[in-house]
Amino acid sequence: MNYRHAFHAGNHADVLKHVVLARVLGYLVQKDKPLAVLDAHAGIGRYDLKGAEAFKTGEWKDGIGKILAEPLPEDVRALLAVYLNIIHDLNPDGSLRIYPGSPEIIARLLRRSDRIILNELHPVDADTLAARYAADKRVRISRVDAGQAVKAELPFKERRGVVLIDPAFEVPGELEKMARMLDHIHARMQNTTILAWYPLKQDGAEQPLLEAAAALPCAGTLSIELRVREGFAEGGLAGSGVVVVNPPHTLRSEIGTVLPVLAARMGVGKWGRGSVRELTPPR
Repeated sequence: MNYRHAFHAGNHADVLKHVVLARVLGYLVQKDKPLAVLDAHAGIGRYDLKGAEAFKTGEWKDGIGKILAEPLPEDVRALLAVYLNIIHDLNPDGSLRIYPGSPEIIARLLRRSDRIILNELHPVDADTLAARYAADKRVRISRVDAGQAVKAELPFKERRGVVLIDPAFEVPGELEKMARMLDHIHARMQNTTILAWYPLKQDGAEQPLLEAAAALPCAGTLSIELRVREGFAEGGLAGSGVVVVNPPHTLRSEIGTVLPVLAARMGVGKWGRGSVRELTPPR
């Protein structure tokens, strides 16, 4: 309950997570049928990179700051356009001050017919979130534990949608809890696209989550990872990954094009590298 994402907004983990989220939503909204999105760990929606928290850590400088430092290759710029356009719209003077959290990306990409559930347990952040999206009739705020949220909100009445799981990893056993959440989400709504973010610190810690994802009877489940520095037992975040259950069929090739550039921009020395793995065979 003490975690505040404002200290980490715009870092390399945010870039990876939000690039994947934007590509998934951009694909799903091409179909006419409405969809719902549950952001189980929503935060406050958007972040001031000049604010006290972000200024204290400066993590965004080695994340989105490096991505925007110089022009991107044309093919990568095209694939990142939806994500980068949101950042541009939030900073119309050309500076980089406001960074979009996942609720802001979701709200900007979904249509009038779609529905958004933003769940945030931290009471102050939940109040900020509620005030920020009070005028958006598509949005409903939930204030429960993420495990309770997925039980309460699924299945979606729309029968299609996305669930984003992005915990703070403040307490032991979070990866195992996420694994149980994957099972529950899939049992309640088998065609839901699930995005589950996880940290990369020391080798192997993420295995319970990856094994749970691989055990789901879903075709083409992906593990997308971006490492920016060497991982060791007592160190901080060396990188991160996103499990994508029921991914769009284009996602693997698209992220495969983008990852080398993200790794080169945000990696420290020789350590920047990305990978896309199929945890289950494609159809």
